[in-house]
Amino acid sequence: MIHATLVPESGSDARLHCADRVYRAVIGAAGVSAKKEEGDHATPTGTLALRRVLYRADRVKRPEVGGLPLEPIAQSDGWCDDVTHADYNTQVALPHPARHEELWREDHLYDIVVVLGHNDAPIVPGRGSAIFMHLQSPDGKPTEGCIALTEADLRAVLASGVAAIDVPRPQS
Repeated sequence: MIHATLVPESGSDARLHCADRVYRAVIGAAGVSAKKEEGDHATPTGTLALRRVLYRADRVKRPEVGGLPLEPIAQSDGWCDDVTHADYNTQVALPHPARHEELWREDHLYDIVVVLGHNDAPIVPGRGSAIFMHLQSPDGKPTEGCIALTEADLRAVLASGVAAIDVPRPQS
């Protein structure tokens, strides 16, 4: 099992070390946190398994995913981020009665999105939802807690067969 390591640098800048390569990454505006909470804009520490890959088949070529489950995103796909709802931190069908984000976005951030294993075994309300690895915004804007790479880099990481990303606790 291949692990990559995310090394935070300053602010929302980080480096993802994967196999023999190093990729520039963007993380949450609050850096990394060992005590991830919903809405804190921090990327969680720990070992984040790559669970599955979703992609916009109408916009991008099917990614090579190194054996991970792969599914196209539909206009009806969302992710529940409502800490009071039973569907918290799960993919949902839209319309959905609770607060959620849409996976079918106008921007290109979720053209390829990797669902990362954070707060999913078991799900604890308020400990963070929708932690993904996805595409960077063109202006390098920080994420809300995800890990973002360029499309070429994300494709290379997926094709490498990486199964998890280790995010170390911040040094105090």
